[in-house]
Amino acid sequence: MRDVRFPTSRQLDGSDAMNPLPDYSAAYLTLRTSGGQEGNSLVFTVGRGNDVEAAAIKSLEPLVAGMPVATILDDLGGFSRHLVYDSPNRWLGPEKGVAHMAVGAVVNAAWDLRARVEAKPLWQLLSHLSPEEIVDLVDFRYIEDALAREEALELLRRAEPGRAEREAALLATGYPAYATTPGWLGYDDAKLVRLSREAVAEGFDLIKLKVGADRSDDERRLRLVREAVGPDVRIAIDANQVWGVNEAIEWIRSLRQFDPYWMEEPTAPDDVLGHAAIRRAVAPIRIASGEHGHNRILFKQMLQAGALDVVQIDASRVGGVNENVAILLLAAKFGVAVCPHAGGVGLCEMVQHLAMFDYVAVSGSIDNRYIEYVDHLHEHFEAPVRIEKARYLAPREPGGGARMRPESIEEFSFPNGPAWRD
Repeated sequence: MRDVRFPTSRQLDGSDAMNPLPDYSAAYLTLRTSGGQEGNSLVFTVGRGNDVEAAAIKSLEPLVAGMPVATILDDLGGFSRHLVYDSPNRWLGPEKGVAHMAVGAVVNAAWDLRARVEAKPLWQLLSHLSPEEIVDLVDFRYIEDALAREEALELLRRAEPGRAEREAALLATGYPAYATTPGWLGYDDAKLVRLSREAVAEGFDLIKLKVGADRSDDERRLRLVREAVGPDVRIAIDANQVWGVNEAIEWIRSLRQFDPYWMEEPTAPDDVLGHAAIRRAVAPIRIASGEHGHNRILFKQMLQAGALDVVQIDASRVGGVNENVAILLLAAKFGVAVCPHAGGVGLCEMVQHLAMFDYVAVSGSIDNRYIEYVDHLHEHFEAPVRIEKARYLAPREPGGGARMRPESIEEFSFPNGPAWRD
């Protein structure tokens, strides 16, 4: 277990209305077998508190150490439930917060281990499972009123005939991406405009800007970018949960003149009725949320309430791959597009596998779907994302994408790595 932090606050990379000076960080887990095999994962944080997440992951060691590898890898649905339903975790959560994210880290590391054992990238490993094997991963407790096991099986069976064709298309042309790199709130106007133009020149037809700190600044920045990129490029905006419901409605209406493609995280991430009220009030502007959604139950309620136009899963926020599979199935049931969040160290590398699995085996669609792309810190991973013509190229390396380079771990370990000694 390592506490790895990158000093992104020095350049204001990642800055937004709620996090003005983030240091992108990873509570980084290595799961080792007695045979010398490894699985890796991480939980993304923004600096202080990364040690708390690392301690929560470490606390799960007694539940995992000594388990037969086959017992874990042959039943990853059962392994996930073994961790989730541990009594102390349920008392601390239940199924939310630091404790649940720690469970997700261990589950994701186990998936990375299985993918390496089977010599497949995670998206392909998941996509080759049968519908029955996929539903066995899902904990239907608390969501069966919205999605029963048989409904999930039927969704997967309907998508099964086109899997091979979609996999081939994915390998040939990749998955659409959108760019958040231009829009961090701390960037000055010149950098904002330059990076926006560069993103469009690279082929991105959707870029995202952070908003929410000052309305007049938001209007000025959006006007500059709209003038720079023209009327045809989609511009999403993201308030990072900073507003109350009434304030969100008023603020979004003031930005309507710039034709925002979606409004992301307009209020508290678990305010289901608030999101629904905002969506009704600002339609036809789309409402997107989910990067802080703590479990499948919240996503179920958001979808039941008609609160979202875009579901944004996060690879390290919920209880790992298994719970994200449940959320993808819920989104498919309700016919809502999934555009994963990836604004953080390692998140692009990890969440691309879930989006690609969704395309091949669940929704069967990439219409109006994008994976977020941020051009930061990829060089620290053994299999960094590859982007060509604003599309994620499908990973071909085994694993789930989170394995860091050893030299990066040593350089940026907190507080004693060379990057932090000053």
